[in-house]
Amino acid sequence: MHSDRVRMFQTLPHGCGYYADRTAQNLVLDPAAPHLDRLYGSALEHGFRRAGGHLYFPHCPHCRACVPCRIDVERFRPDRSQRRCLKRNADVKVTEVTPSYSHERHALYRSYLQSRHAGGGMDEADASDFRRFLTAPWSPTLFLELRVEERLLGVAVTDVCANGVSAVYTFFDPAETARGLGTFAILQQVELARRRSLPWLYLGFWIDGHPKMDYKRRFRPLQLRTAEGWTTVP
Repeated sequence: MHSDRVRMFQTLPHGCGYYADRTAQNLVLDPAAPHLDRLYGSALEHGFRRAGGHLYFPHCPHCRACVPCRIDVERFRPDRSQRRCLKRNADVKVTEVTPSYSHERHALYRSYLQSRHAGGGMDEADASDFRRFLTAPWSPTLFLELRVEERLLGVAVTDVCANGVSAVYTFFDPAETARGLGTFAILQQVELARRRSLPWLYLGFWIDGHPKMDYKRRFRPLQLRTAEGWTTVP
């Protein structure tokens, strides 16, 4: 992946976040490696994803459901539903800001987690959890803030590498679900990639037939990384 050598570890089995009856394992690049910032772009190209200070890839013994996916930025055109989403959010101001903790962002983050992941442990995230999960000292991260006037509606945690943009995590006001802020955030990340002349927006993993992943199929042309490399979804 790079001229620098880096160790890789495999995690112990843990509960799968997508299928309650399955366990999962990840391959993780050594989080203590001194040049993770240089390795990051190549890791994305090989299907890895960032969570906090870790670059990981699902490596489950009996399951290969998680498939890395990315949007072809140059060829992407929003469909009718996505154009309606843009129109619905015409009043939203999008600003690139430094990735840092604030009480306002943390309150929105907790509200989102309590709505989406109630009782799962994440919903009690404190300030250190916020910093540890969303940022890393070496990562080229920015926050895309979504605001109407002064009110913070959402934050799209976005990493900008030399070869593409990675959509790390987005959280938003659960009372504003009608706006489609998750879709809106991805559309803004596509535009960010275009402004930076970057070819790809990495969306993490896609799982065929999983209801939480179906929305990614709507961002065409979508590419999936298989054993043969990146291929465009027909």
